Amino acid sequence: MRIAFEHSYAALPARFFADVAPTKVRAPRLIRFNRGLAQALALDVDALDADAVAAIFGGNVVVEGARPIALAYAGHQFGNFVPQLGDGRAILLGELLDREGRRVDVQLKGAGPTPFSRRGDGRAAMGPVLREYVLSEAMHALSVPTTRALAAVATGEPVYREEALPGAVITRVAASHVRVGTFEFFSARRDHEGVRLLADHVLARHYPEASAREDRYVALVEAVLARHAALVAAWLSIGFVHGVMNTDNTQIAGETLDYGPCAFLDEYVPMGVFSSIDRQGRYAYGNQPRIAQWNLARFAETLLPLLAQDQGEAIAKAEAALDGFGPLFEAAYLARMRRKLGLAAERAADLALVQELLGLLARARADFTRTFRALGDAADAAGAGADATAAEALSAQLGGAPFDAWAARWRARLAEEGRAPAAVRAAMHAANPAVIARNHLVEAVIRAAVDREDFAPFEALVGELERPFETRAADSPYVQAPRPEERVEQTFCGT
Repeated sequence: MRIAFEHSYAALPARFFADVAPTKVRAPRLIRFNRGLAQALALDVDALDADAVAAIFGGNVVVEGARPIALAYAGHQFGNFVPQLGDGRAILLGELLDREGRRVDVQLKGAGPTPFSRRGDGRAAMGPVLREYVLSEAMHALSVPTTRALAAVATGEPVYREEALPGAVITRVAASHVRVGTFEFFSARRDHEGVRLLADHVLARHYPEASAREDRYVALVEAVLARHAALVAAWLSIGFVHGVMNTDNTQIAGETLDYGPCAFLDEYVPMGVFSSIDRQGRYAYGNQPRIAQWNLARFAETLLPLLAQDQGEAIAKAEAALDGFGPLFEAAYLARMRRKLGLAAERAADLALVQELLGLLARARADFTRTFRALGDAADAAGAGADATAAEALSAQLGGAPFDAWAARWRARLAEEGRAPAAVRAAMHAANPAVIARNHLVEAVIRAAVDREDFAPFEALVGELERPFETRAADSPYVQAPRPEERVEQTFCGT
């Protein structure tokens, strides 16, 4: 088989990457292949059987047209700079143009050691592979910018962590794998030419509109800031906690990258932390906008020699761009929260309306996703005739009189817009998912697969998450909050 891979990143100088072949595995077996994504990528694999697909996406067969490489990068991990990280268990096969003309990377993750492995085995356990498949495809269905999952393949070999675990390989599709940490890799070495080459590559690939400006590197900083402001706003609007927002996981194209110790809030806890390695809460739910700006400040620092010849002038330009993050984030966040509340127009008091509701959720430790979905059922633009049962349930859950007073203001605000209640409800249900990748659901499918080799729950969950906004029966396990014994308090890094 031949795949029409292109290799624009591999055309950069040799210090940007290392040529490395995937390590063959004992018995590759296809767990799941994302045929919808394959069609979008114009991959002609229909003539191949499951064993052939597993051989290709498990790393045993390097198809004609591929040029496997591992990318070099550095990164700030929990605020501490590590000058060399790199793809220690990921191998880029090449780039494809999808049916809409967008260039994407196709990368095997868990495909064996590379020159950047730092004594690691380069492998991935099945649990983290299934987690990444579930979470990345769930985020895509929620219209959140994200990497995608093309295939999951069991290797037939164990990997050794705290215990022996079944191994697997995931094929990740991304707009690219250039990170803030990639720029830091060259900047730390005072390789200004490397930074310039990388910046020009990113401009051409991701931000061609910025290239037209005379100050194109300032424009690059501003464009990356705008994408990340929108990305983090999307995370917060669905209760997502990334869990490991290191600069090596901050993708320049503005997609969610790395689904290690991530989680979705059940109860609304503004500073909720799930990652077992985030002991200080650096990457808590509510800290994510601040950390994104901090990470992007590190990106801007690497570009200082390109922003202006005078360092003082360069710093001033970088700071001016970074100062724009707050307004960009607030605008993106408010736009998403207005949609969640059924509001079509902008009003100056909308932020206060949102914050007051979130305060009620925090005090009641209410379920974030279920509360917003229930608000859609209780919405009434005219101020009367809302679903009484839904409204009463919300009132009881969120503190009675304080919620009732908030709801009266919210309904009055809806009434100003004059839309029919049914239209408001439909708009809210299109913005507020009924089904998310709840931590206990993800953990259950991992346990079934790893402990019993039962992939039926995994398939069922993936299918449900493809339709997150459809109303389900009230007793569906996919819409229920976890019972106390089902709660997942900690999530773990895949390494």
